[in-house]
Amino acid sequence: MKSTLKILFADDDLKYSLVLKRFLEREGYEVTYTGNGTMALEQFPLVKPDLVLLDINMPGLNGFEVAEKIREQDRHVLIFFLSDRSDKNDRLKGFSLRGNDYLAKPFYPEELIARIKDRFEIGVHENVQEESFHFGNTTFNYTTNEIRTGNNKVLITSRQADLLRILATNLNLAVDRDLLLETVWGTSSYANSLALNVQVTYLRKALHNDPSTGIVSLPKKGYMLRG
Repeated sequence: MKSTLKILFADDDLKYSLVLKRFLEREGYEVTYTGNGTMALEQFPLVKPDLVLLDINMPGLNGFEVAEKIREQDRHVLIFFLSDRSDKNDRLKGFSLRGNDYLAKPFYPEELIARIKDRFEIGVHENVQEESFHFGNTTFNYTTNEIRTGNNKVLITSRQADLLRILATNLNLAVDRDLLLETVWGTSSYANSLALNVQVTYLRKALHNDPSTGIVSLPKKGYMLRG
């Protein structure tokens, strides 16, 4: 039997948060709610969540600051940012902090549920077959988000792993930019296009230990992973 998905939810809007918490619990998730960022950081090592939902505009420690501190402890837990602002700089800031998703308020609870299920779809199976790719002198383990070159190991975010998986599947072939956006983000909007640039930059840094491989930009086309 699969274990219950644990969610740590931080938002200072109590009325809204309790409604969303009940909705998530009806879906079978175990939700720990806190009203500010400081409490969220205190609860994080105790709850050991699978997913962290962070409102950006909390007093005291905001969502970005909380995410930064969480990433110092855990590079794998999924983080979704929630915000009543849809400014592109907020989105880019969230992705630069290795956030996995960004939902602009107001959103339908069903949308959040759909994104959660999409992210954890693999996790509902008890025995997941490991999926790995080899290029150059590098091994990329998609199941664990791990890039290994010799004795060097780099952990990347789930979104970066999704991108690298597509590129690795099409090794030495051009991958259309819109295909990456539609597959990983679900839409080729301007904000997501900028986020793609940021994530590719992180992937290039993650692959820097292997000079025999790398991600090549193809003007007006997309990207190619050489190896």
